[in-house]
Amino acid sequence: MAPSPTQHTGHRCEDHAAMWLEQRGLRILERNLRCRSGEIDLVARDAAVLVFVEVRLRRSARHGGAAASVNRRKQLRLLRAARYFLPHLTHRHFAGRTPPCRFDVICMQNGVLHWIPHAFTE
Repeated sequence: MAPSPTQHTGHRCEDHAAMWLEQRGLRILERNLRCRSGEIDLVARDAAVLVFVEVRLRRSARHGGAAASVNRRKQLRLLRAARYFLPHLTHRHFAGRTPPCRFDVICMQNGVLHWIPHAFTE
């Protein structure tokens, strides 16, 4: 089934965010990891740190904007998904040693990208 226009726009936004992060020295390891708990848009490596990245796109700041859309409920879904994928990512990219992890948010709003490193914690 072909992606909807909204999904297509979301994938383009994720592509842009991935390129932007790579230009700042992060290495994209995985994209669009899905499980019952949720989805991780991007997984990156920043030196020895494993970074889970949520990418949010909003056309306007109405209803709080892109950053506000990563509310506590969404954060908990991301945390559960990250816990699910952590053993696989640790084995595949960190030689079996669990690295320090962080959660970043990239917001695209009105064509402007904002990176929020350490956006939330467990």
